Amino acid sequence: MLSNLNKYHIILASKSPRRQELLRGMGVSFEILTKETPENYPAELPLDEVPKYLSLQKSLAFKDNELPADYLLITSDTVVICEGEILGKPKDRDDAERMLRMLSGKTHHVVTGVTVRSAEKTESFAVRSNVTFAELEQDEINYYIEHCQPFDKAGAYGIQEWIGYVGISGLEGSFYNVMGLPTRKLYQCLKTF
Repeated sequence: MLSNLNKYHIILASKSPRRQELLRGMGVSFEILTKETPENYPAELPLDEVPKYLSLQKSLAFKDNELPADYLLITSDTVVICEGEILGKPKDRDDAERMLRMLSGKTHHVVTGVTVRSAEKTESFAVRSNVTFAELEQDEINYYIEHCQPFDKAGAYGIQEWIGYVGISGLEGSFYNVMGLPTRKLYQCLKTF
């Protein structure tokens, strides 16, 4: 599968262990190379378009002369959107608790934007999933924060962790998208790249 990629040296520009695990699980061999990029976006940009925009900015942080002709760069960004607000990575424990309380008993959206880029071509897309949380009790929120330390995750949670097992009552869309990489859509993109 994906033998069309054999001519490329694939770079995943992400420190996320979840994205690395998912891309590896797709059977893709890659190297990790990251650059710090500001996560700023135009204020007028619709929230659902922010992750696609940010994934493209992460890709463009690598200048053309930094990517040899045989390189294929994959960048990604995931946001959690609840009640018209983007919930990024929590700043501290209080912020994580605030986010989890906000998500409790509600449906929110997780949107992941991906950019795939070579010397000849750039493709960007975004995938949206809807996630519904059951009502979370305070001791459940405390337990999750203390045991799982969700400070590196948008919206202060990982669907693949304890909170996903006991707190998520519904999912519409891709589970892996919520984890951080829309694997089916990325596979389709890579297949025809």
